[in-house]
Amino acid sequence: MTATLLILAIVVITALAFDFTNGFHDTANAMATSIATGALKPFVAVAISAALNLIGAFLSVNVAATVAKGIVNLDSYDLSAGADGEALLIVVFTGLIGGIFWNLFTWLLGMPSSSSHALFGGLIGAAFAAMGSGGVAWSSIVGKIVIPALASPVIAALVSACATFLVYWVTNTIPSKVKNEHFRHGQIVTACLVSLAHGAGDAQKTMGVIFLALVAAGEADSGQRIPTWVIFACAIAIAAGTLSGGWRVIRTLGKGLVEIESPQGMAAEATSAAIILTSAAGGMALSTTHVSTGSILGTGLGKRGAKVRWGVAMRMVSAWLITLPCAAAVGFVSWWIATGVSGVANTTTGVIVDFILLIAMAAIIVIRSQMNPIDAKNVNDDWDADAESVDSSMKKEPAAAKAAAQPATAEGN
Repeated sequence: MTATLLILAIVVITALAFDFTNGFHDTANAMATSIATGALKPFVAVAISAALNLIGAFLSVNVAATVAKGIVNLDSYDLSAGADGEALLIVVFTGLIGGIFWNLFTWLLGMPSSSSHALFGGLIGAAFAAMGSGGVAWSSIVGKIVIPALASPVIAALVSACATFLVYWVTNTIPSKVKNEHFRHGQIVTACLVSLAHGAGDAQKTMGVIFLALVAAGEADSGQRIPTWVIFACAIAIAAGTLSGGWRVIRTLGKGLVEIESPQGMAAEATSAAIILTSAAGGMALSTTHVSTGSILGTGLGKRGAKVRWGVAMRMVSAWLITLPCAAAVGFVSWWIATGVSGVANTTTGVIVDFILLIAMAAIIVIRSQMNPIDAKNVNDDWDADAESVDSSMKKEPAAAKAAAQPATAEGN
């Protein structure tokens, strides 16, 4: 096996690992509200989402084309004779490291950050390290990533707020118990649509990255269609990641941002599905996290008397703002490690060192998460009103437990 093919194999494995993290990190986008309202049991919700992510991955490849050709400026590389193929492979590999690191880090914090922007940030940082500003397709990034990232949560919040208001206005004569029961059934349908939309949008981003690696290695032409095996592999990886849960982010979106009732959940999910599916058909690489979070926030604005935890919301927005630069910084540093700045003379050896560091980092984060486990059993526990992250909310005793622990006192004492 040549050095280029070895690096390509590592890149494909790393890309599928990113796809897996994308699956468990973003399960919340589809199923958090359905789990929070009791429309679906946690494990049932995750299994349905995994199956529909798998199906959704086959709906379109328009977003994959945007990722493959719209982040890294391919004109900066001479691929006609394979001259810069290995350099581009390393850019893709180290960009993926940036995306995986940010996905795992924000998952540990229970923060619904964008997997898409983590990937884009990593690729931007690696491309910039390799080729300078000319290595990044800035115009495409601004038009198809930055502007949609700013606009999509605002649009989703407005549409969801209007939908929520209309739902409660039309059904104001129906008793709450009856209304919630009927809307729970509707939530199952809308949650399935969001899962389908997530598969159609996010699995394609990894397809685009793998295709870019194949082009760099001379195994594909930039003008051809995404190979079928890439579509199958990415569909399976994101479905497997979704099936693993992602309970920390599910808890934050389902319980931490807004206390959601079934009508609100259905309005949020219907809004998210409509926006994500429309953007995927147009090749626009929207963040499902931004859209879903904006939709959930909108339900709090559209329901009279609903409480929005603005502290949690502001921390989410802060994470969104730093996703691109933080992932880019990791991609940048990873590229320098792979190409020898840290004393590694051989590029292949540098890639292997980066890969080992990635595995070690992932292991540390997973071990740390076990100090404060979130799973299907406690994902729906009441959210501490003073808490603004999963870690702090789960460390405190619930108010009911504290009250029960207090010694009984005689009335009037």
